[in-house]
Amino acid sequence: MNVVLIVVDSLNRHFLPMYDSGIELDVKTPHIDELAQRGIRFDNHFVGSLPCMPARREMLTGIQEFLWRPWGPIEPFDNPLPRVARDHGYVTQLITDHFHYFQHGSHGYFTDFQGFEFIRGHEFDAWKTAPIHPDATFLQQLGADPEQLPTDFLNRVSYARNAATFRKEEDFMAPRVFSAAADWMAQNHSHKKFFLMIDCFDVHEPFHVPQNYAQLYTDEDVRDPHLTIWPSYGQIGAGGRDSLSERKVAFVRAQYAAKVTLVDTWLGRFFEQMTRYGRWDDTMVVLTTDHGHYLGEHGWIGKPHCLNYNVLTQIPLIIAHPDIGGGQSTSSLTATVDLYATLREVMGCPVNGPTHSRSLVSLMDHCRQPGRQWQVYGYFGRDLNITDGRYTFHMSPQPKRPIYLYSTGFMNPSSWFHPVIVPSEVESGRFLPYTSAPTWRYRVNVSNTFHAPELYNVYQDPQQNTNIAAEEPAVSSTMRGLALSALKELEVPQEVLARFAY
Repeated sequence: MNVVLIVVDSLNRHFLPMYDSGIELDVKTPHIDELAQRGIRFDNHFVGSLPCMPARREMLTGIQEFLWRPWGPIEPFDNPLPRVARDHGYVTQLITDHFHYFQHGSHGYFTDFQGFEFIRGHEFDAWKTAPIHPDATFLQQLGADPEQLPTDFLNRVSYARNAATFRKEEDFMAPRVFSAAADWMAQNHSHKKFFLMIDCFDVHEPFHVPQNYAQLYTDEDVRDPHLTIWPSYGQIGAGGRDSLSERKVAFVRAQYAAKVTLVDTWLGRFFEQMTRYGRWDDTMVVLTTDHGHYLGEHGWIGKPHCLNYNVLTQIPLIIAHPDIGGGQSTSSLTATVDLYATLREVMGCPVNGPTHSRSLVSLMDHCRQPGRQWQVYGYFGRDLNITDGRYTFHMSPQPKRPIYLYSTGFMNPSSWFHPVIVPSEVESGRFLPYTSAPTWRYRVNVSNTFHAPELYNVYQDPQQNTNIAAEEPAVSSTMRGLALSALKELEVPQEVLARFAY
């Protein structure tokens, strides 16, 4: 069985009509809808480790990492999916504009693919150094600081330079990614077995789209320099230069929706090649994302340091398998990390070592079969979040409790674009429950704001508007106990358990 894994970065579940979430915008996604009709829609699918590269480590290695380390590389003891597929006779290819694969701190993710194609220019991709002075209106819409010209590095002016020559629809990022995927299919369709991963950084910000798309969901002048397409992370009403009015938030949502439709349009071009070469009959196609993106929900924008509401953490997943009937859905609880075991089983190489991944193949055969009993998720060193499918429970760590990082290399847990910090005190040992390989262990600083636990019944309150922790103490106690039991089952370090055992 061939496999195509499509990751659309920052894709909000509630912006997809197939999830019928009641969003005010009538977002057009006919090709994603088509895929859902071919396959199974997962209605209770959650993230694990956040954000971008931690999620990809889960997909590609089956390791849920946020309880042990932050954003980091493939580890020597990992068994990445492209390596497994290659060893079982698959031709493996990665096509992506996700520039984090190629930055310091996230190495090793593309090296096991037999081929990879890097589409340049998204977000902070250090690509072009000209024009020195990009279009002033565009800079203003991006929220770029002209005073950083011309020697800026890794900021919004970088994107202004990268996108300065975008003139027609085909020049933009998603069209280039899916065009490359369509070309690959045309040139490689005769392979007997292939694993193709298409990792599209859209719909990630900046929400820059061709003008005909920009006008789809708004009546605003899309060239108005006072309307941003790249809002800063944080609270909407925070004040200062980055404060957003209701009008500006509505415009951001419209541009995000436009980007969703742009991605869908060009995803359709790739699907046309699947049809042309008859590959729907022998290929499993998976479409998902790494996380969502706040667009005004709960008063937040982006992926800020705030509560991990379902806007960010309950994500879309569609799996179309030629031997399993389409147009189905399941409410069973599943997680990002489960893709690893699922793809391995479909490719005839089941997991034979310790991972955190559980194959979804039997669940796909019988959509009413139970899934996970719980899923924990979050960012390294920050809140612990857990769901049993009905409730979500969110608790912050005790302040001033130590946190340690476990890895075979030195990483900076604070920011992916800063130099690596080599700690002054380091231990070496066999600390991880899922490998006998020795790793480094060293203390790191992660800032947190302590808050009382929060509980939501997402069956009755899917938007998570009402925290019921105080009025449902028995449920809160049960969910807290479930969270601590989950940590023990995962065999997390003792200091992690101590941070939440209060």
